[in-house]
This record gives sequence, C-alpha cells and structure tokens, in this order.
Amino acid sequence: MMNNWPDTLSNLRKAAGRLAEKNHAVTSAYRGLNEAVSRGTALDDKTRELISLAVAVTTRCDGCISSHSAAARKAGATEEEVAEALGTAIALNAGAAYVYSARALEAFNQFEG
Repeated sequence: MMNNWPDTLSNLRKAAGRLAEKNHAVTSAYRGLNEAVSRGTALDDKTRELISLAVAVTTRCDGCISSHSAAARKAGATEEEVAEALGTAIALNAGAAYVYSARALEAFNQFEG
C-alpha cells in the first residue's frame, strides 16, 4: 500500500480545521466555492466527483485525492468509472506535457545568440 488514504483524509480534516481557526475568511470563502459547485444542476454528484478526482491527479494533490475518492465512493462511482476518469487524466497530463514541451523548446530557441 502506497498510502493510507482514510488516514490522509482524517489528518487533512484536522489540519484544515486548525487552518480555519487561524484564517477563517479564506477557509470560509473556499467552502463557499465548493458549496456553489455542488449546487449545480447539469452534473450529478458522481460525475462531479469523477471530474474532481481526475483533476486531483493532474494537480498531484494527495488531500484532494483522498477527499474526492471518498466522495466518489459515496456518490456511487464504480472502480471501472474511476479507472476511466483517471485514464482521461493520464491522457490530458501527457497532452499538457507535450504542449508545454513545445512551449519550452520555443522559449529555449528565443534565447539564441
């Protein structure tokens, strides 16, 4: 096992609680953003959590992975659906690396001479 994800989520919640005590305005705004997203009607909770989990992978956020894995499970996602969503994240990340590699090469070449 690479990580104990339930422990990661529990530890994140404790740490976030301490942060909320010290910086209530920012954590309140963050919670408001998440609440606004969850009030949407075009996507169901499962789809939203599958997207969130894929984004969590592309941003390399262990806290997000633990949180959205738990939420995707609660929303009824299957292992096959999660694997397919993660496949999209893998494809996108490879695409992003390709695009940014082209940008990096362009930048490198602009410093000629």
